[in-house]
Amino acid sequence: MSAASSVAFSNFSSEGSSSFIYTFIMELSGKRFLVIGGAGLIGSHTVDALLKEDVEEVRVFDNFTRGTREHLSGALKDPRCQIFPLGGELLHRDILDAAMKGIDGAFHFAALWLLHCHDFPRSAFEVNIGGTFNVLEACINNGVQRLVASSSASVYGDAVTEPMREDHPYNNTTFYGATKVAGEHMCHSLYHRYKDTDQRFDYVGLRYMNVYGPRQDYKGTYIAVIMKILDRLDQGLPPIIYGDGSQAYDFVYVEDCSQSNICAMKSEATDEFYNVGTGIKTSLKELTELILNITGSEQKIQFEPSGKTFVKNRVGCPLKAESEINFKAKVQLREGLERLIAWRNQHKELVTQRRQSVVGASV
Repeated sequence: MSAASSVAFSNFSSEGSSSFIYTFIMELSGKRFLVIGGAGLIGSHTVDALLKEDVEEVRVFDNFTRGTREHLSGALKDPRCQIFPLGGELLHRDILDAAMKGIDGAFHFAALWLLHCHDFPRSAFEVNIGGTFNVLEACINNGVQRLVASSSASVYGDAVTEPMREDHPYNNTTFYGATKVAGEHMCHSLYHRYKDTDQRFDYVGLRYMNVYGPRQDYKGTYIAVIMKILDRLDQGLPPIIYGDGSQAYDFVYVEDCSQSNICAMKSEATDEFYNVGTGIKTSLKELTELILNITGSEQKIQFEPSGKTFVKNRVGCPLKAESEINFKAKVQLREGLERLIAWRNQHKELVTQRRQSVVGASV
């Protein structure tokens, strides 16, 4: 197959009969990739990471609802990168199908975010579930050999056990999380439907923890707190924490996430889901104190009555990803926050526009 190397090995049963298991190893060199949602936070950094490889083409499919062309300003200077010119809507199946032509591997990041799903569940159903099915169908119809699909730690909900391994029960209570659960099961079922046919495609799913870093906006429910803290400090005001600050999450830097996608595309794994995180538990109080230290602020934390929170405790176990797809997060939280703050200081006008874009929204 043109998009991957095929490796076969015998698997002998206890009765002595043998079967053959085929593992497809994607070689990135000389290959063409479609990045769906490639102008977003994780998507644009994955585009950058792909262009560091010896790839033939990186094609971006995006409707720019949340992503921006500015995120791709550096990537588009590379002649191997282009925005698909005919459209970027997941629900436009014929256009999505056209974008898949000649593609060896695809990355799927496009989705409505958590609060949007909460407020508009019908749209979330159509885009996150229907759109994901469209992506899978287009991959199958066009012979795309590997898909890296973005899921979310939202499928876990609040922790039942810590740290959360990939076999942690689905404890999700949000509609966004429900759409991600549906997406996972569609990947799993269609893989098994086609795995012994000429239309076989491999996939790896990634469950991102709390992703932060340059290019982030105010729409990420659990990382927007970073931008809001910095806003308050800019105004000479104390940072606000709702509740006692004990809510704890796994904060993972966006460039680490982009590398997880490259690792997943290169790996032998298929029909598997992996946590993408650090495995380090950081409370909101600890996060805020670290930001105060980095910025040199002498402001004191202002605690307010607890507001609406979907999840209060979520930290992922990173060991399966390290073992099976060779991914391990490298950027420590302090370093990542320093990079985010530097980017924010260099893009004050863009940050202001993003802050204003969520005024009046349910955040």
